[in-house]
Amino acid sequence: MLAAILLSTLAMTLIVALRYLATSGFFAWLTARRRPGYHARLGPQMRREILWSLASAAIYGIPAGIVGWGWQERGWTQIYTGWQDFPLWYLPLSVLLYLFAHDTWFYWSHRWMHRPRLFRSMHAVHHASRPPTAWAAMSFHPYEALTGAFVIPLLVFVIPIHAAMLGLVLAIMTVMGVTNHMGWEMFPRRLVHSRLGGWLITASHHQRHHEEYRCNYGLYFRFWDRVCGTDKGLSSAI
Repeated sequence: MLAAILLSTLAMTLIVALRYLATSGFFAWLTARRRPGYHARLGPQMRREILWSLASAAIYGIPAGIVGWGWQERGWTQIYTGWQDFPLWYLPLSVLLYLFAHDTWFYWSHRWMHRPRLFRSMHAVHHASRPPTAWAAMSFHPYEALTGAFVIPLLVFVIPIHAAMLGLVLAIMTVMGVTNHMGWEMFPRRLVHSRLGGWLITASHHQRHHEEYRCNYGLYFRFWDRVCGTDKGLSSAI
């Protein structure tokens, strides 16, 4: 059993690392194509971002691997695979529930890490990326990585979700984590400045967090920033 769990955690670590390298690598390449020379002088910073991110991948892989083993071998979780196990209308609802729950945890833990002592010990590594690049999405100190590594693994014990919808949640988490850090806006201006865009976080919104620190703490949605008065709008640099 122990060998199987170790193999599962190793597999999940490799999956998380390869997902990060593929996604960040693609958007870093796209940045170089769309904005030639934009990050040309940030080679040392990007190498540090990659190293920190690969360390984070190992931390994320451990709980994911344990839960993945438990789902397959012990039926521990609320993950299901039959399309008829729940009504079809629940499929998109489950995705929104996961994203909102994750966003809620991220907002409050992120805001907590901006307290001076915690910032120095946990969050300063991430903000050392000035400006952040596509490689910075998982560039965390291990303490910070731990605060995020258990969120989705814990949610699968509480909220039922189809395996495919869980994959969609992880894809959204990965893509938004990368695109929000790459320093330019990939989404159409019409969307970003629309009524709907006013509730979504994109690069323009998160860039302002990296500029001013004490604002714009969310991950997917601007709900908690708006409710708590920490939303300062979009960066003028993008």
